[in-house]
Amino acid sequence: MTLYIDPPTWPGHGRMWSHLVSDVSFDELHVFATGIGCPPRAFERDHYDVPSDYYASAVAAGAVEVGSKELLRRLTVAGLRRPKGRPGPGLPGGGCLFPYETR
Repeated sequence: MTLYIDPPTWPGHGRMWSHLVSDVSFDELHVFATGIGCPPRAFERDHYDVPSDYYASAVAAGAVEVGSKELLRRLTVAGLRRPKGRPGPGLPGGGCLFPYETR
């Protein structure tokens, strides 16, 4: 099981965000994301959008810290990359403006 997370450098909606991916399967990704408190609506096509205040929890739970380019490379090599306009199995994507409740 290998999950990867990039640094929370993506701004949006007053927060900074990371991306969480698996290089094994979407099932693995969904189980891990649920375990760290990510709601299903935070899944978007091939990754979870993770706010900066969840970053440490993801790393503590076993996600490997990598840069954004390396995260994308690993996702692509694994055959799990789903660019916009290319739907696939898994939880419905599309994102949500505020997928997390305030902690």
